[in-house]
Amino acid sequence: MEITINYYGQAVSVSVEVYEYLTQADHKAENLAHEQRRHWDGREFDEYIIATEGRLPYCATPEELICQRETLDEILSVLALCTPTQRKRFLLYALYDFSYAEIAEMCGCTKGSVQTSINAVRKTFQKFWK
Repeated sequence: MEITINYYGQAVSVSVEVYEYLTQADHKAENLAHEQRRHWDGREFDEYIIATEGRLPYCATPEELICQRETLDEILSVLALCTPTQRKRFLLYALYDFSYAEIAEMCGCTKGSVQTSINAVRKTFQKFWK
């Protein structure tokens, strides 16, 4: 079903779904403008509306930050158990997404030795987290 609406001074024919979407967007914009006016007037600012509109940037909670820090510390402690060569090859593979052949070319070794080093680091991680 088509509905004719006045959109910026022009008659436009749209479907019911588009009309409902535009109406909902207008209501959201109106609610946000109202909340901003309340804030500018020195009254309470409704954080819920701002959060549901996606206007606030994501900010990790303190618990999430602590968990991330603990995980990073664990990863660094496992990497400290590895030899420098193993650590270098593993980081090239895991962080920079190089293939075994590319790492072998960079380090001047064989592809098999790169694979052995990376597997040794993986085993260290598995032992650590069991």
